Amino acid sequence: MQVPLYQVKAEFFRMLGHPVRIRVLELLQHGPVPVRDLLADIDIEPSSLSQQLAVLRRSGIVVSVREGSTVRYALAGGDVAELLRAARRILTELLAGQSELLAELRQTDASVPSVPSVPAVSSAPRVPSVPRSGQG
Repeated sequence: MQVPLYQVKAEFFRMLGHPVRIRVLELLQHGPVPVRDLLADIDIEPSSLSQQLAVLRRSGIVVSVREGSTVRYALAGGDVAELLRAARRILTELLAGQSELLAELRQTDASVPSVPSVPAVSSAPRVPSVPRSGQG
């Protein structure tokens, strides 16, 4: 039975759903990068970076190339870089909309007269204390 395309897409986005993987992809947008440079830029344990690189490599969106003792990683294609640019555009629009809403809320708050604060009153009924039997 064939897996539906929407499920394959969901798995793809789930694979991208780790901050280290996204950061690696961002760093690889400009060309191949040695692992030592990725480690310096991301500042995580080598074993953690290795795990995340393995996930990206298995998915096929990055490739590794060994040059002597140096391993360089690169994007497998330009579409990944385009996806990251599209995500940046979408986030920019979303955040701009939130910024406009925040400005509108602040403007509305400035035009509403402030209400003096009133001490909080407990809504629980007050129960008189009753001496327990056997006590005084």
